[in-house]
Amino acid sequence: MIGSAVAGSIGGFNAHAANIVTAIFIATGQDPAQNVSSSNCITIMEPWGPDGKDLYISCTMPSIEIGTIGGGTVLPAQSACLEILGVKGPNLNFPGENAKKLARIVCAAVLAGELSLMAALSTGHLVKSHLKYNRSYSEKDSQDQSFK
Repeated sequence: MIGSAVAGSIGGFNAHAANIVTAIFIATGQDPAQNVSSSNCITIMEPWGPDGKDLYISCTMPSIEIGTIGGGTVLPAQSACLEILGVKGPNLNFPGENAKKLARIVCAAVLAGELSLMAALSTGHLVKSHLKYNRSYSEKDSQDQSFK
């Protein structure tokens, strides 16, 4: 996978970065159509530490298109979200720094989401929760499944 990414293959090398990128883009007044290039992400998880029992996880997102001024960032709810994150508007001392900080926040959220999804997949909780909460199944139907 990493070799393909380094060779310039186009595609996802992550579990679901686009979901998180799009949610944050909508919440912070970004253009959600930019999630295509902004969701380019390589997530790497590998054993780490002296015994190989720890987990090293990293997300690399080289093309996040994001801003903290103009466009939808002036809408009340989106502006409030940027304020909460501490990146609203321009950084007068270091131009572009607020956009860089917001990009790091997006990447950190993607990393957390990737870890959460992989944990749910590896323990079987993702399938169980989908069976339990899927609207097309009744509670009794989900209990009858062999995924208990």
